Amino acid sequence: MAGRVAIGIQDFGDLIQKKYLYIDKTLFIKEWWECGDSVTLITRPRRFGKTLNMSMLERFFSVRYAGQGELFEGLSIWEDKAYQEIQGTYPVISLSFANVKETNYENTKERICQLLTNLYTENFFLRDSEVLQEADRAFFDRMLSPLNMRETDATLALYQLSGYLYRYYGKKVIILLDEYDTPMQEAYMNGYWKELAAFNRNMFNSTFKTNPWLERAIMTGITRVSKESVFSDLNNLEVVTTTSDKYAASFGFTEQEVFTALEECGMGDKKEKVKEWYDGFIFGQYRDIYNPWSILNFLDKKKFAAYWANTSSNSLIGKLIREGNRGIKEKFETLLQGKSIKTPVDEQIVYNQLDGNEQAVWSLLLASGYLKAISYESCDEVPDDTLPEYELALTNREVMRMFRSMVRDWFSAAETDYNDFVKALLMGDRKAMNVYMNRVALCTFSYFDTGKRPSGEEPERFYHGFVLGLMVELQSRYMITSNRESGFGRYDVMLEPRNPKEDDAIILEFKVQDPDDEETLEDTVRAALAQIEEKQYAVQLAERGIPADHIRSYGFAFQGKNVLIG
Repeated sequence: MAGRVAIGIQDFGDLIQKKYLYIDKTLFIKEWWECGDSVTLITRPRRFGKTLNMSMLERFFSVRYAGQGELFEGLSIWEDKAYQEIQGTYPVISLSFANVKETNYENTKERICQLLTNLYTENFFLRDSEVLQEADRAFFDRMLSPLNMRETDATLALYQLSGYLYRYYGKKVIILLDEYDTPMQEAYMNGYWKELAAFNRNMFNSTFKTNPWLERAIMTGITRVSKESVFSDLNNLEVVTTTSDKYAASFGFTEQEVFTALEECGMGDKKEKVKEWYDGFIFGQYRDIYNPWSILNFLDKKKFAAYWANTSSNSLIGKLIREGNRGIKEKFETLLQGKSIKTPVDEQIVYNQLDGNEQAVWSLLLASGYLKAISYESCDEVPDDTLPEYELALTNREVMRMFRSMVRDWFSAAETDYNDFVKALLMGDRKAMNVYMNRVALCTFSYFDTGKRPSGEEPERFYHGFVLGLMVELQSRYMITSNRESGFGRYDVMLEPRNPKEDDAIILEFKVQDPDDEETLEDTVRAALAQIEEKQYAVQLAERGIPADHIRSYGFAFQGKNVLIG
């Protein structure tokens, strides 16, 4: 384990040869090999060592690295002589979709074709070998140019290359596909999901299902994309998610590994704080898994920060929560308060359901590592037509900070006005509240829109997002709840002061103008305030000893982007 800390090195050989700190995960080789599964899909959050482990597998098995067993000397796998004899004895096809992040299908297909061209160029020695026939050489030549490559050529490329390598070496191939789902997430975000799903389905079927020259294969990714989307023909696929016991300690660092590294780096006194910040990932039977990226950065920089949460765009996660319905935002409020939620979850991600399916959103957050499964029902514990229920919580302090920052960013375009509104709210300055709230709504209202404009949904999506903003900004001074039972009805937002001697309690009632009942926004405000009185929303606050003159109520009336506060 001892060595200098290096950030971002994903090539196993480079890491070992330059004697950088490496936490030994080579027993993954033995565990995977002895399982005997034909095709394995392993899902883990980003920055959890997937690419490094795939590089390790390639260095161990590939004939390109025959005779380079010294890379593994001193590591766990090398203690088994049977595995010393396997090293460098298989043809291996290795590729990664990690950088395929295009905004349209044609560019995505072109990027994948370029990766396939690179593979054929690397194996150019096959082109003029005796094992290829003229028809094979014609196919090979088309693969050497993305411009000449047909779509059907691309979907058959890995299948054909497997056959060529088998003929040359007389041995079946191992295929390693890293970050298989990166282009799929981009396809969902940019509206070309169906085209890419069809392309991948054809490629995966020929590569992993009907390939007689395949010895073993591994795919890695963040999500388990639904079988119906791209794996409909793969009944030989072994899926290993974060709730599986298989390979549970092979990705990420265990607590013992982290604490040993801290001791070796002279920071043994930081264990508990490191645990608070970076512990919390649960993989199978291991309940104390740490994010490698965060740990390595902490060991290198020796200061606490949200390293992992800031390593790449969280745009999809932010979009789903920001544009989510009331149920999603209410559960997210609970999570931001450090509590857990219970919800049905299907670990298969159905991208075309993400827009309107709460379970799909929580499934993605779980797979991406932002949530941890504290407990869950197994499939055999629930009826066939029912999804198992999971108890979920934010993973750790680092993730909490990331989400709080994300919510603040929702209002960054109106940051000054938003901050001024919060100040006016605390001071009870109704006139200033109206001025600043209208500016905030005008600037950010459409940001919460799904683009589909369901009738009456836009104001609700906006003000529930606004509530989340208040929670983030005022959580240290107020306990904030929304749309909860109180008295004889439901209020929209209650701000209960943590120190009643210093701050007033505040009730906010949001109401969209109903033209049939209310001619003006003033009528809507009066209706909102009357509802607060009629429903006795202040009863909880009074029961907790807060005097009536320290309880303020405001009615918010919405008409499109126009807001009136009374």
